[in-house]
Amino acid sequence: MRAVYTQDQLFQMTIAQIKKIYEQSDDHGKNQLIAFLRADPRKGIQSFIKKVEKQALARRQSIQKICLKKKRENILYAKGYKMIAGIDEVGRGPLAGPVVAAAAVLPSDSWILGIDDSKKLPEKKREALAKKIEKEAISIGIAQIGPRTIDQINIYNSTKLAMYMAVKNLSLIPDLLIIDAVNLEMKIASKSYVHGDEKCYSIGAASIVAKVYRDQLMKKYAKLYPQYAFDKNKGYGTSEHIQAIRHCGLTPIHRVSFVQNIIDKNG
Repeated sequence: MRAVYTQDQLFQMTIAQIKKIYEQSDDHGKNQLIAFLRADPRKGIQSFIKKVEKQALARRQSIQKICLKKKRENILYAKGYKMIAGIDEVGRGPLAGPVVAAAAVLPSDSWILGIDDSKKLPEKKREALAKKIEKEAISIGIAQIGPRTIDQINIYNSTKLAMYMAVKNLSLIPDLLIIDAVNLEMKIASKSYVHGDEKCYSIGAASIVAKVYRDQLMKKYAKLYPQYAFDKNKGYGTSEHIQAIRHCGLTPIHRVSFVQNIIDKNG
Protein backbone atom coordinates (compact mmCIF):
# COMPACT_ATOMS: atom_id res chain seq x y z
CA MET A 1 0.00 0.00 0.00
CA ARG A 2 1.03 3.63 -0.37
CA ALA A 3 1.83 6.09 2.41
CA VAL A 4 -1.14 8.52 2.61
CA TYR A 5 0.02 10.72 5.45
CA THR A 6 0.81 14.41 5.22
CA GLN A 7 4.20 15.78 6.21
CA ASP A 8 2.71 17.43 9.32
CA GLN A 9 1.15 14.14 10.42
CA LEU A 10 4.45 12.32 10.00
CA PHE A 11 6.30 14.88 12.10
CA GLN A 12 3.92 14.12 14.99
CA MET A 13 4.56 10.35 14.86
CA THR A 14 7.14 8.38 16.75
CA ILE A 15 10.09 6.86 14.91
CA ALA A 16 8.70 3.38 15.60
CA GLN A 17 5.36 4.35 13.98
CA ILE A 18 7.13 5.77 10.94
CA LYS A 19 9.26 2.64 10.51
CA LYS A 20 6.12 0.50 10.60
CA ILE A 21 4.45 2.65 7.95
CA TYR A 22 7.57 2.42 5.79
CA GLU A 23 7.63 -1.38 6.01
CA GLN A 24 3.96 -1.59 5.00
CA SER A 25 4.26 0.84 2.05
CA ASP A 26 4.88 0.00 -1.60
CA ASP A 27 7.87 1.45 -3.46
CA HIS A 28 6.02 4.65 -4.41
CA GLY A 29 4.84 5.13 -0.84
CA LYS A 30 8.34 4.54 0.54
CA ASN A 31 9.85 7.12 -1.80
CA GLN A 32 7.15 9.64 -0.86
CA LEU A 33 7.68 8.96 2.82
CA ILE A 34 11.44 9.50 2.62
CA ALA A 35 10.91 12.72 0.63
CA PHE A 36 8.65 14.09 3.37
CA LEU A 37 10.96 12.98 6.18
CA ARG A 38 14.03 14.79 4.83
CA ALA A 39 12.72 17.96 6.47
CA ASP A 40 12.24 16.21 9.84
CA PRO A 41 14.98 17.53 12.17
CA ARG A 42 14.98 14.52 14.51
CA LYS A 43 18.33 12.71 14.57
CA GLY A 44 16.63 9.33 14.76
CA ILE A 45 14.67 10.06 11.59
CA GLN A 46 17.77 11.23 9.73
CA SER A 47 19.62 8.09 10.83
CA PHE A 48 16.69 6.02 9.56
CA ILE A 49 16.86 7.79 6.18
CA LYS A 50 20.60 7.11 5.90
CA LYS A 51 20.04 3.44 6.72
CA VAL A 52 17.28 3.13 4.12
CA GLU A 53 19.40 4.84 1.47
CA LYS A 54 22.37 2.61 2.26
CA GLN A 55 20.18 -0.49 1.86
CA ALA A 56 18.79 0.84 -1.42
CA LEU A 57 22.30 1.47 -2.73
CA ALA A 58 23.40 -2.02 -1.73
CA ARG A 59 20.40 -3.50 -3.54
CA ARG A 60 21.14 -1.53 -6.72
CA GLN A 61 24.76 -2.67 -6.60
CA SER A 62 23.66 -6.26 -6.04
CA ILE A 63 21.34 -6.05 -9.06
CA GLN A 64 24.18 -4.67 -11.19
CA LYS A 65 26.46 -7.52 -10.10
CA ILE A 66 23.87 -10.15 -10.99
CA CYS A 67 23.34 -8.50 -14.41
CA LEU A 68 27.08 -8.78 -15.09
CA LYS A 69 27.24 -12.39 -13.85
CA LYS A 70 24.32 -13.44 -16.03
CA LYS A 71 25.61 -11.64 -19.13
CA ARG A 72 27.87 -14.53 -20.26
CA GLU A 73 25.16 -17.11 -19.67
CA ASN A 74 22.53 -15.05 -21.48
CA ILE A 75 24.81 -15.03 -24.54
CA LEU A 76 25.06 -18.83 -24.29
CA TYR A 77 21.28 -19.20 -23.94
CA ALA A 78 20.89 -17.02 -27.04
CA LYS A 79 23.13 -19.47 -28.93
CA GLY A 80 20.64 -22.26 -28.21
CA TYR A 81 21.91 -23.88 -25.02
CA LYS A 82 18.99 -24.66 -22.73
CA MET A 83 20.41 -26.51 -19.73
CA ILE A 84 23.64 -24.92 -18.51
CA ALA A 85 25.41 -26.44 -15.51
CA GLY A 86 27.73 -24.25 -13.46
CA ILE A 87 30.50 -26.24 -11.77
CA ASP A 88 32.86 -25.33 -8.95
CA GLU A 89 34.77 -26.94 -6.12
CA VAL A 90 35.82 -26.06 -2.58
CA GLY A 91 38.46 -27.52 -0.34
CA ARG A 92 41.61 -27.71 -2.43
CA GLY A 93 43.81 -26.14 0.22
CA PRO A 94 42.82 -27.65 3.60
CA LEU A 95 44.98 -30.13 5.50
CA ALA A 96 41.93 -32.23 6.35
CA GLY A 97 38.60 -33.23 4.88
CA PRO A 98 37.44 -33.89 1.32
CA VAL A 99 37.44 -31.73 -1.75
CA VAL A 100 33.81 -31.10 -2.73
CA ALA A 101 32.40 -30.18 -6.13
CA ALA A 102 28.90 -29.07 -7.07
CA ALA A 103 27.12 -28.77 -10.40
CA ALA A 104 24.09 -26.46 -10.47
CA VAL A 105 21.51 -26.15 -13.26
CA LEU A 106 19.29 -23.13 -12.72
CA PRO A 107 16.39 -21.81 -14.84
CA SER A 108 17.49 -19.31 -17.48
CA ASP A 109 15.40 -16.63 -15.76
CA SER A 110 16.78 -17.37 -12.29
CA TRP A 111 17.49 -14.17 -10.37
CA ILE A 112 18.85 -14.68 -6.85
CA LEU A 113 20.45 -11.51 -5.51
CA GLY A 114 23.72 -12.02 -3.67
CA ILE A 115 25.16 -14.95 -5.63
CA ASP A 116 28.93 -14.55 -5.71
CA ASP A 117 32.19 -16.37 -5.07
CA SER A 118 31.36 -18.28 -1.87
CA LYS A 119 34.62 -17.18 -0.21
CA LYS A 120 33.45 -13.56 -0.32
CA LEU A 121 30.22 -14.22 1.56
CA PRO A 122 29.57 -14.41 5.32
CA GLU A 123 28.56 -17.86 6.55
CA LYS A 124 24.93 -17.01 7.35
CA LYS A 125 24.43 -15.34 3.97
CA ARG A 126 25.97 -18.36 2.19
CA GLU A 127 23.61 -20.70 4.02
CA ALA A 128 20.56 -18.57 3.19
CA LEU A 129 21.60 -18.37 -0.47
CA ALA A 130 22.23 -22.12 -0.62
CA LYS A 131 18.64 -22.75 0.47
CA LYS A 132 17.32 -20.41 -2.24
CA ILE A 133 19.54 -22.02 -4.87
CA GLU A 134 18.50 -25.55 -3.89
CA LYS A 135 14.82 -24.55 -3.94
CA GLU A 136 15.04 -22.90 -7.36
CA ALA A 137 17.50 -25.23 -9.11
CA ILE A 138 16.35 -27.58 -11.84
CA SER A 139 19.03 -30.01 -10.66
CA ILE A 140 22.04 -30.06 -8.33
CA GLY A 141 24.79 -32.66 -8.24
CA ILE A 142 27.32 -32.87 -5.39
CA ALA A 143 30.36 -35.11 -5.03
CA GLN A 144 33.28 -35.41 -2.63
CA ILE A 145 36.70 -37.01 -2.87
CA GLY A 146 38.26 -38.08 0.40
CA PRO A 147 41.76 -37.67 1.83
CA ARG A 148 43.07 -41.13 0.85
CA THR A 149 42.27 -40.56 -2.81
CA ILE A 150 43.73 -37.05 -2.63
CA ASP A 151 46.94 -38.60 -1.26
CA GLN A 152 47.00 -41.14 -4.08
CA ILE A 153 46.17 -39.04 -7.15
CA ASN A 154 46.92 -35.47 -5.92
CA ILE A 155 44.53 -32.60 -5.29
CA TYR A 156 44.23 -31.41 -8.90
CA ASN A 157 43.15 -34.81 -10.20
CA SER A 158 40.88 -35.23 -7.18
CA THR A 159 39.27 -31.89 -7.98
CA LYS A 160 38.58 -32.97 -11.57
CA LEU A 161 37.25 -36.33 -10.38
CA ALA A 162 34.87 -34.59 -7.95
CA MET A 163 33.64 -32.38 -10.79
CA TYR A 164 33.06 -35.36 -13.09
CA MET A 165 31.09 -37.09 -10.36
CA ALA A 166 29.06 -33.97 -9.57
CA VAL A 167 27.97 -33.76 -13.22
CA LYS A 168 27.06 -37.47 -13.20
CA ASN A 169 25.02 -36.90 -10.03
CA LEU A 170 22.76 -34.42 -11.80
CA SER A 171 19.27 -35.71 -12.57
CA LEU A 172 19.65 -34.60 -16.20
CA ILE A 173 22.30 -34.27 -18.89
CA PRO A 174 23.16 -30.58 -19.43
CA ASP A 175 23.71 -29.03 -22.86
CA LEU A 176 26.76 -27.15 -21.62
CA LEU A 177 29.13 -27.14 -18.65
CA ILE A 178 30.65 -23.87 -17.48
CA ILE A 179 33.49 -24.51 -15.07
CA ASP A 180 35.66 -22.52 -12.72
CA ALA A 181 39.23 -22.62 -14.09
CA VAL A 182 39.28 -26.37 -14.93
CA ASN A 183 38.94 -28.14 -18.26
CA LEU A 184 36.88 -31.33 -18.20
CA GLU A 185 37.11 -33.89 -20.99
CA MET A 186 33.52 -35.04 -21.37
CA LYS A 187 31.09 -35.67 -24.21
CA ILE A 188 29.16 -32.62 -23.01
CA ALA A 189 30.31 -29.27 -24.41
CA SER A 190 32.16 -27.17 -21.85
CA LYS A 191 33.73 -23.78 -21.27
CA SER A 192 36.22 -22.85 -18.55
CA TYR A 193 36.43 -19.41 -16.95
CA VAL A 194 39.23 -18.18 -14.71
CA HIS A 195 37.59 -16.78 -11.56
CA GLY A 196 34.35 -18.19 -12.90
CA ASP A 197 32.76 -18.14 -9.44
CA GLU A 198 33.06 -14.33 -9.56
CA LYS A 199 32.10 -13.90 -13.23
CA CYS A 200 29.31 -16.42 -13.88
CA TYR A 201 25.97 -16.75 -12.11
CA SER A 202 25.66 -20.54 -12.21
CA ILE A 203 29.29 -21.15 -11.23
CA GLY A 204 28.83 -18.80 -8.27
CA ALA A 205 25.71 -20.74 -7.29
CA ALA A 206 27.65 -24.02 -7.48
CA SER A 207 30.44 -22.59 -5.33
CA ILE A 208 27.95 -21.62 -2.63
CA VAL A 209 26.27 -25.04 -2.62
CA ALA A 210 29.64 -26.81 -2.46
CA LYS A 211 30.97 -24.55 0.30
CA VAL A 212 27.90 -24.92 2.52
CA TYR A 213 27.88 -28.70 2.00
CA ARG A 214 31.57 -29.02 2.92
CA ASP A 215 31.32 -26.67 5.91
CA GLN A 216 28.45 -28.70 7.34
CA LEU A 217 30.48 -31.86 6.84
CA MET A 218 33.45 -30.38 8.69
CA LYS A 219 31.18 -29.36 11.57
CA LYS A 220 30.17 -33.01 11.89
CA TYR A 221 33.83 -34.03 11.93
CA ALA A 222 34.41 -31.44 14.68
CA LYS A 223 32.17 -33.49 16.96
CA LEU A 224 34.23 -36.62 16.29
CA TYR A 225 37.58 -34.85 16.69
CA PRO A 226 36.92 -31.82 18.92
CA GLN A 227 40.58 -31.04 19.64
CA TYR A 228 41.11 -29.97 16.00
CA ALA A 229 38.31 -27.33 15.90
CA PHE A 230 37.22 -28.34 12.41
CA ASP A 231 34.00 -26.38 12.92
CA LYS A 232 36.10 -23.19 12.96
CA ASN A 233 39.02 -23.87 10.62
CA LYS A 234 37.17 -26.21 8.22
CA GLY A 235 40.37 -28.22 7.92
CA TYR A 236 42.57 -25.32 6.84
CA GLY A 237 46.06 -24.96 8.31
CA THR A 238 45.50 -22.43 11.06
CA SER A 239 48.14 -22.20 13.79
CA GLU A 240 45.78 -23.89 16.24
CA HIS A 241 45.13 -26.73 13.81
CA ILE A 242 48.84 -27.28 13.20
CA GLN A 243 49.49 -27.29 16.94
CA ALA A 244 46.75 -29.91 17.38
CA ILE A 245 48.42 -32.10 14.74
CA ARG A 246 51.76 -31.80 16.52
CA HIS A 247 50.28 -32.68 19.91
CA CYS A 248 47.58 -35.18 18.95
CA GLY A 249 48.71 -36.64 15.64
CA LEU A 250 46.53 -37.22 12.59
CA THR A 251 42.90 -38.20 12.22
CA PRO A 252 41.53 -40.44 9.46
CA ILE A 253 40.37 -37.31 7.61
CA HIS A 254 43.79 -35.65 7.39
CA ARG A 255 45.58 -35.54 4.04
CA VAL A 256 48.92 -37.16 4.80
CA SER A 257 50.52 -35.70 1.68
CA PHE A 258 49.56 -32.21 2.89
CA VAL A 259 50.85 -32.56 6.45
CA GLN A 260 53.97 -34.69 5.93
CA ASN A 261 56.26 -31.72 6.55
CA ILE A 262 54.51 -31.02 9.85
CA ILE A 263 54.94 -34.66 10.91
CA ASP A 264 58.61 -34.60 9.88
CA LYS A 265 59.32 -31.42 11.84
CA ASN A 266 57.59 -32.91 14.86
CA GLY A 267 60.05 -35.76 14.61
